[in-house]
Amino acid sequence: MEPEKPHEPSQDSASLLKRLAGPSSTKAGLTHDQTAINRIIAEASKGSKFYENEKRKDKELSERIAKILKQRDEALQGVDIRPIERNIDHLLEELESQRDLSQIVVHVDMDAFYCSVELLDDPSLQGKPFAVGGGVLSTASYEARKFGVRSGMATFVAKKLCPDLILLKSSFERYSEMSDKVMEIFERYDPTMLVAGCDEGYLNITKYCEEHMVDADTCVQEIRDTVFRETSLTVSAGIAPNKMLAKICSDKNKPNGQYHLPFDCTSIKAFMHDLSIRKVPGVGRVNERLLEALGIKTCGDIFKHRATLQLMDKQFGLVFLLRTYLGVTSNVVQPIQREERKSIGAERTFRALSNKAQILRKLEEVAGELVDDMVRGGWTGKTVTLKYKLDTFQVFTRAKSFDRWVSSKKEDIFAIGKELLLPELPLTLRLIGLRVTKLKDLHAPEPAGGIKRFFEPANSSPRKRPRLASNAEDCNDEEDDAEEDHESMPGFYEEEENAEGRCFDAPEDEEQTHISHDLNPPHHERRTRPPVSAPGPSRTRPSDSPFSETTSKPMSARQGDRVRHQDCPICGKLLETDNKGLNAHIDFCLSRNVIMEAQTDAQSTAKKPKDLVLSWPSSAKGKQKRKR
Repeated sequence: MEPEKPHEPSQDSASLLKRLAGPSSTKAGLTHDQTAINRIIAEASKGSKFYENEKRKDKELSERIAKILKQRDEALQGVDIRPIERNIDHLLEELESQRDLSQIVVHVDMDAFYCSVELLDDPSLQGKPFAVGGGVLSTASYEARKFGVRSGMATFVAKKLCPDLILLKSSFERYSEMSDKVMEIFERYDPTMLVAGCDEGYLNITKYCEEHMVDADTCVQEIRDTVFRETSLTVSAGIAPNKMLAKICSDKNKPNGQYHLPFDCTSIKAFMHDLSIRKVPGVGRVNERLLEALGIKTCGDIFKHRATLQLMDKQFGLVFLLRTYLGVTSNVVQPIQREERKSIGAERTFRALSNKAQILRKLEEVAGELVDDMVRGGWTGKTVTLKYKLDTFQVFTRAKSFDRWVSSKKEDIFAIGKELLLPELPLTLRLIGLRVTKLKDLHAPEPAGGIKRFFEPANSSPRKRPRLASNAEDCNDEEDDAEEDHESMPGFYEEEENAEGRCFDAPEDEEQTHISHDLNPPHHERRTRPPVSAPGPSRTRPSDSPFSETTSKPMSARQGDRVRHQDCPICGKLLETDNKGLNAHIDFCLSRNVIMEAQTDAQSTAKKPKDLVLSWPSSAKGKQKRKR
């Protein structure tokens, strides 16, 4: 038998190598050419269940790309794209008119936060490659990053890349203490800052600069000097007219630097034109590959392929990408409001377990952690979702909905989780999570009675914005489709959450707990977790499958909405329907006059040239556009 001939790496193998490198491959401090590093990572992980799972996902994504390219070719076949491009150009003009250069937004990001705190307590680590974590690294020092070591990487892989790597156990109480000190300093310059993690946040320093008669650069330098003087920690910062640009800029001069993007349209467009699409907050690894398949590698390429993006808006979210191309996004900086909370949950990663009693013990512990958060935060809900990850790294969810608010007793939540899990056993698991959705805020005042309550949507936000990117394909709950999201591409939040704890089996003595804590609680109540870089507002992705981008089995519990006799509060008609049907009927009653007005308007404008009408994509159609 002849030996197998060597062959050039296929595109699939190249994409797999990149996937195995993990979501942190764009971190500051890593070498620019990571080809050799990626091959070491691949060789070290070969034969593991993690490797096989990543290989399967890479294959699935390649097949998905092939389908999308086929859809693109079919959509473009015989189509004159010039009218489409003209319509998009009108849309670009409209988006450009929303540009606001009046606010000074700063993204502050601590440098290798966990490692920097460890360095305070042990100065002998200075200049040495070290990292914080157990089975999976939470943070790596800049010296370690030179070898390719980064957060989210398995310890034994990091050791392959850097044999002299020093490993330190996490000291969460210490990190929380230092985080509180840093955030207190930031709040001196913007009391309503947006906290985006234990080590980063957004500030609007416009008012501070005006009151103290200082320019933005001087103010940010003062912030960074104050942090260093009072904590001996360094922070990098980006100064720009909005949150997305500020976040991108904060990475430009890391570590311990700042970058000020000029506040004029020409400079911003030039800055975005050659920027890698992967550098944009809200574009993950999966969407990076999808966009590259269309020929979009930089933000400037978005304009070239705008017609294709319009025809495939559902998959890509045209308006988000057009905003990215222009550099026009939200400049609103304020804490996340309680009413924006969509879910509360806890999950635990552990060594692979097959024993039923041990698995149930882990489930009970997670139920206890969830109940503690529910009681402390003042939350209850109507849907409980179980998440579990197999030893093959496949993730599944199960959910059960109730027509009552669930109890905040540990034994009750545990019983629901047990009811969802037992039919799935026997299994070998390495992660269990529980989450409560369709929340009720127990701290909120009682809603007004009568017809008024029909006009007060649950969990409504005073900062609701038009939804600009459809994600029906990736979401597991109809409620997601009703939610707006113009700060990321479809599927981004699921991908980001799936990246946490993505790596190999935890060793025997290593266990990790992840808790969805309250939005912006007091500093002393914040639970520290590995630094997470959020694209703008750090929020929990609203979903009944909320934990990750999963291989999700059908949830029969969602089909249990009961049909009953209900009165329409508008027309008074007695209906035999479920809640969804009642809501649809109310919408119809409320919209009769609107429909008639729309028909009249349509008749009066029917004779206008079609290519002069500004046509918003389906994901933004019918939504009121507001200047952000």
